[in-house]
Amino acid sequence: MDAIQAANLTKKFESVVALSGLDLTVKAGSVTGYLGPNGSGKTTTVKLLTGLLQPTVGDSTVLGLSSSKESEKIHAQTGVLTETASCYRHLSALENLQFFGALFGLPAAQVRARADYLLKKLDLWEVRNRKAGTFSTGMKQRLSLARALIHSPKVLFLDEPTSGLDPESAAGVNRMIADMACAEGVTVLLCTHQLRYAADICDTFAILDRGRLQASGTLEDLVAAAGVRPVASFRVAQDAVLPEDLTQNGECWEKDLDSEAEMPALVTALVSAGVSIYEARIRRPSLEDVYFTFVQEGGGKEADRDAS
Repeated sequence: MDAIQAANLTKKFESVVALSGLDLTVKAGSVTGYLGPNGSGKTTTVKLLTGLLQPTVGDSTVLGLSSSKESEKIHAQTGVLTETASCYRHLSALENLQFFGALFGLPAAQVRARADYLLKKLDLWEVRNRKAGTFSTGMKQRLSLARALIHSPKVLFLDEPTSGLDPESAAGVNRMIADMACAEGVTVLLCTHQLRYAADICDTFAILDRGRLQASGTLEDLVAAAGVRPVASFRVAQDAVLPEDLTQNGECWEKDLDSEAEMPALVTALVSAGVSIYEARIRRPSLEDVYFTFVQEGGGKEADRDAS
C-alpha cells in the first residue's frame, strides 16, 4: 500500500519553478529520505502534500486523501516536524502535549496516557513539569517530535528536524525517529540534506535538485542508476611499485571495479608482483557518492531555483 502519491506535482511562484513535475510514491511503513540541497523544493513538497499550498499543476494524495481537496482530513492523520521547534515556552512539556492533544479532539485520559508514553520514550519524563522555555535546543526538538506524534499519526513529515542541533543531539533525535517509526508503523518522509543521518535511518530515498526529482528507490537502486562502482583500496609499502591503473588517494592506492568479484584476482596480481599489502578493502558506493552524482549532473540541467 502507498501512503503518499504525487503525480506531475508542480508549483510555480510567479517566474520561479519551485517544484516541477514530481512523480513520487512512498510505501506505507517506510522511512524515506527526501534529499536535496537547500532550495531544492523539499519544503514546498511538504506544504503541497499537506495542503498548505495548492499546486499549479498535478495532484497528490496522502493516505488516499486528496492534498488539495481534503487537507483537514490529512492533518488529522499526519504529523509535521520542522527545523524550528514548535512548542509554547510558557507551558511545561506535559502541558504542551495536553494542549495539542486537545486540539485533535482526543479525550483527556487518552492524551495523558499518550503524553506520558512519549515523554518517557523521548527522555523528557524527568523534566515534564518544567517550562519548555527553559529547555535546550535538543530538548525542544524532542518535545516537538512528541507534539507531532501525540495523536498517533499514520504519516510523519519531517522537514530538516535536526537543523541547528549539535551532532550528539541530532544523532539522538534520528535514533528516536527510527525507533518510533519501527514501533508504531508510522510512514516517515524525512526531508534533509544531512546524508549521514539519512543513511542511518532510511530504507528508501528520493533525490531532488532544482525542483526536479533526479532518482528514487533503495540505495542499491540508486547505485545502479548512477553507475557508481565499488573501489578497490590498498595501503601498501611506501616504496612499492604499483601498476599504472591504480591511482593514489591519500595514503591508499585505488582502482574502480566493475564488480566485487574482481578483488581476489587483483590482490593476487599485486602480491605476485612483489607489492607488500598492509591493508586491502572494497569501498562500496555510499549514499553520499550517489547523491553528489545526481545533484552535480542535475545541477546544470535546469535554470529555475526553488524559493523555499
